[in-house]
Order: sequence, then structure tokens, then C-alpha cells
Amino acid sequence: MLDLGRLRALHAVAVHGSVGAAATALGYTPSAVSQQIAKLERETRTTLLERSGRGVRLTDEANQLADTARKLLILVEEAEVRLEERRDRPAGRLAIGCFASAARGLMPRALAELAGLHPELDARLSEVEPHLSVDLVARGVLDLAVAHDWDIAPLPAPPGVEQAVIGDDLCDLLVHRDHPLAARGPVRREELAAERWIAQPPGTVCHDWLVRTLRATGYEPLIVHRAEENHTQVALVAAGLGIALVPRLGRGALPPEVVPVRLDPVPTRRLYAVWRTGAARRPAIRETVRTLRELWPAITAAG
Repeated sequence: MLDLGRLRALHAVAVHGSVGAAATALGYTPSAVSQQIAKLERETRTTLLERSGRGVRLTDEANQLADTARKLLILVEEAEVRLEERRDRPAGRLAIGCFASAARGLMPRALAELAGLHPELDARLSEVEPHLSVDLVARGVLDLAVAHDWDIAPLPAPPGVEQAVIGDDLCDLLVHRDHPLAARGPVRREELAAERWIAQPPGTVCHDWLVRTLRATGYEPLIVHRAEENHTQVALVAAGLGIALVPRLGRGALPPEVVPVRLDPVPTRRLYAVWRTGAARRPAIRETVRTLRELWPAITAAG
């Protein structure tokens, strides 16, 4: 009899591409995942992982077993959904993925409320880039994701995945207090051609939105500093090293050296809750989505 926990570990390695990434997703240590795979190799008398450079790769037999594991985990999820549905209350483990600013500005309050109302629910949060989280939901690695998109970069919706709007997050242009734009009213994007920008790294949704939007006005943005964290971008603006476009969610209070300026039109990103269609009946999913949507007005008012 194959152990489901060990199959889950193998499936996670297949999905994430490494033992370390699988361990992070499962909430284990890399050593624990390696031990699970080693036990599965002994049980099946089959080599499942082979060294490849500094990492590992799955053998053909491992890929076949990982696909079987995926199908078994879907059946297990269906059984868990039915049981939770019969109890008619949120329970069990709920793996949630969320991008950084929502993990900071939205999820602590949401998770605390869920824990207080539903002690049988074991919600666990992982910080995940929005362009990755939807795929992880579709693959069954995450139960629920909080993701976002922009007007020119819609959120992809693969088959078998449902979504609900949580709310809209407004963005401000941040400038140093001595910058000429600090005393201005609404600023149009066409006026920013000569500016030095601070942005997220290439490949992120926010970076791609900034570049595509400013190119549409007829110029290539001069990005001089790249930082993943919004707080780092704010610090660079405070030092007078450029301007940045930063969403309000999770931004926190600005230092006295930084002034928010409204752009016309106002850049907006939309937040979504995303889950698998097969889990839509699960009370834990329904309650989490309801909590996120009900909290959003208070979160935006506080921001």
C-alpha cells in the first residue's frame, strides 16, 4: 500500500521542480521531504529522483507515479469536500497563496477573523507571486489564492478554476517632497517622460504594467532602480533617487520625505479570490471568500 503523504511529497516536487520549493509549499523542511521520497523509493523499489547539476530531476517512473498521485489527491479532495459539506462548517487545512502586499495589508486581519470564528479551520498562508498562484491553485497545490491584475494585463483563468472579485486597489505616484510634481494636482502619464523610475523587477505584473502603459504614451520609461518590496521603493523615493508607482494596499504610512500624487487616470489593480471548481462547495472556501470581500471596504478605508 502506497503512503498518501509520500505521494503528496513526490507530487509537490514534480509541481515545484525542486525538493526545497516542495518543502516550502508543504510547510516541511527539505530534509523531511527527502526522507519521504527515500521511503517511497524503498516501498516501490524504484529510483524516483536523480541528481541533475545542483538539483534533482524526476525519472520517467517518478513522473508516472506523480501523475497518479495528482489523481489520488483530487479524489481525496472530493471526499474531504463532501465531509466538510455534510458538517456545514469550515474545517480542515486550507492552503492559501497571496502576493506580498496583500499578505501584509489584507491577510493578517482576515486570518485572525477566520481563526476566531472557525477554530476547526487550519488556514495556512504562503507568499506567492500572483502570476504563479493561479496555476498552483489549478494544480491542486493551493486551495485558494489571492491574486491581482491590471487593466492591460487580465488575470488568466485556466479551466477548472473559479474567481470572485475582492475589490480594487488604487495606486499613487510617489515623489520626493522637493520634486516639482509634489505640489501639483492630478498628473497625466504623458508628463512623466523625463523621470527616473523605481520599479519592481522585470517579469512581475507591476513592472510589466508600468512599462506597457508608459510605452503607450510614446516613450520608454527610464527605470534606474529595481526592488521587489514596496517598502524598499518608498525608501528609495525618500532618498530622492526617483519616482515610483505604488499601490496603497499594504503600503503603510509614508515617511515625511515622500508625497503621494494622483495620476489621471488613476492606476487601479483588481484583487481576486481564486479556487478550484471542484472545491467550490467547501464551506472553508465560501467562508474565506466572504470574509475577504466583507473586510475589503474597511481595509481600503484604513489605507
